[in-house]
Amino acid sequence: MVVTAAMVKELRERTGAGMLDCKKALEENEGNIEKAIDYLREKGIAKAAKKADRVAAEGLTSVLVKGNDAVLFELNSETDFVAKNQQFLDLLEKIGNIIVNSNASNTEEVLALVSEGQTVEQLLLGATATIGEKISLRRVMRVTKADGQGFGAYKHMGGKISVLTVTEKEDAEVAKDLAMHVCVFNPRFMDRASVDQETIDRESHIIHEQMAQDASLASKPAKVLEGIAAGKLAKVLQEFVLVDQAFVKDPAIKVSQYLAQHKNNIVSYVRLAVGEGIEKVETDFAAEVMAQANIK
Repeated sequence: MVVTAAMVKELRERTGAGMLDCKKALEENEGNIEKAIDYLREKGIAKAAKKADRVAAEGLTSVLVKGNDAVLFELNSETDFVAKNQQFLDLLEKIGNIIVNSNASNTEEVLALVSEGQTVEQLLLGATATIGEKISLRRVMRVTKADGQGFGAYKHMGGKISVLTVTEKEDAEVAKDLAMHVCVFNPRFMDRASVDQETIDRESHIIHEQMAQDASLASKPAKVLEGIAAGKLAKVLQEFVLVDQAFVKDPAIKVSQYLAQHKNNIVSYVRLAVGEGIEKVETDFAAEVMAQANIK
């Protein structure tokens, strides 16, 4: 019996199990969908898949460095309680080691990696079944630096936020300080040249609207008003731009001045925070329990 892509797709949609698991289940059961579903349930895979539509917005991020390569990733759970569980922490470490010792650079590639006879996708499904919550790998990023450049890695609250910086010259202290700064201030841009026109236009519009409502500026000449607007825009952008921000360890100087003191520059940075961009579902725990018990 030839297992087709359409058959695998149908089984995945009905069970939520991984592609490789669905293919194997169909092969083991001569293409019979219903028997394949039972097969997955017997293996505990379908049980894990039932949780696939839940929102996993908690968890931890991590950053690992190996030579000139570094990886950052986010492993999600449904609750913060599970993210503190030793089983989850061990899984986070295991997946981190698998990624950093591979060439994978995105989530899809990592899920297909094989370790100890199973893919990372299968590992996650197994963890979901064992832990009892949906466990998912959401984001994976690989950063490669040149010889002579430096890496700075920093994790906040065990991985609620992970940051990686790349500096022009190798200097562990400077790179780590910059990573801490990025963690705290979350800059949107590295320097002024990185600021996109859409952001400039939006902020300029807001500033002009605010100025139009300021009676004290009504009699000012247009040239003066433009100067005031430019000054306000520069001040606003200072909050967004890394090198213009007050340095976390010494607010009296800017990040650019700190870098100048150490004769170094920042090349790039990555910041991952758990759950950013995920719409969390707020639930009434008491109502949920009553509903499950059919209490009205």
